[in-house]
Amino acid sequence: MWNNQGFQNGPLNLYSYYVGYNPPTSVNPYPKFPNIHSQAFLSPFTFVVGDVTIQKNTYVGPFVSIRADEGTPFYIGSHSNLQDGVILHGIKNKYFEKDNKKYSIYIGNRVSCAHGALVHGPCLVDDDVFIGFKAIVYNAVIGEGSFISSGAVVTNGVELKPNSFVPPGANVDTQEKANVLATVPGTEEEFAKEVQRVNSEFPAAYSLYFGKNKCSCGLAC
Repeated sequence: MWNNQGFQNGPLNLYSYYVGYNPPTSVNPYPKFPNIHSQAFLSPFTFVVGDVTIQKNTYVGPFVSIRADEGTPFYIGSHSNLQDGVILHGIKNKYFEKDNKKYSIYIGNRVSCAHGALVHGPCLVDDDVFIGFKAIVYNAVIGEGSFISSGAVVTNGVELKPNSFVPPGANVDTQEKANVLATVPGTEEEFAKEVQRVNSEFPAAYSLYFGKNKCSCGLAC
């Protein structure tokens, strides 16, 4: 149904994203298909390739790139969210271990990656972490409950202890800097919880528009 301005009323169900095998190369010769939970949600204009696991009730926003074509595998836990423009990529043959398994990128449960964040492997992001707008995490371990503010950089092999607070625009590139970070302020902790809570409603809500029944690749049918 079209209104008098020539626009259709209601959502347009136009699928414009790519989910598929990584291309075989000398770096990563074995094509693998993503494993996406039927209750996760991929927005249009999302790109997902390779050995990527996305668990239950995770929201992937528009223009997110999850590219396990070099570093691999990637794991994204349940009730997490990758907001608009988030990029995940990894360097070949560089890993962190979680539960005795090697990952290029490991993202735990209830993690929020805000608009425009870059998470580049090798990295390990534990549960309940918030990664702010246009922040960069590369070659780092982020402890549970930590908060990385907008525009901050965490890199160079550092490990953040649980509940670490990285201020806006900070460059945490030595373990000495990581060790002296303050704990997350109460206001930021509540903000992170609210962001995660709101985004955890999106998979079910958007699925009403795009279709509840999905195959293992995340596409509605």
